[in-house]
Amino acid sequence: MHITTIGNASSTAANAPVRGPSAPSAESTRIRNDVDAARNTALSALNNDRFRVMLEQITDPRASGALMTMGADSQDGGVVDFNTALSRYTENSK
Repeated sequence: MHITTIGNASSTAANAPVRGPSAPSAESTRIRNDVDAARNTALSALNNDRFRVMLEQITDPRASGALMTMGADSQDGGVVDFNTALSRYTENSK
């Protein structure tokens, strides 16, 4: 079997114009800065003992029951003042 190449056998990429390095756009710079800030925040959270303890508490299956008991009563239209919520939280976090 014999294969014959018809046309230009040189690579198309070799004939493509070479572009120089372009300056990053304002949008890509903003995105890169946002990603860096998010990464720094995540690393800070991973090294923060208070954050770790809070994550352990909220992922505990018993926490969902405590949160349900803190819900608003239907008779007051779903409005709970700060002091009521704080006292319910205190009662349920013991």
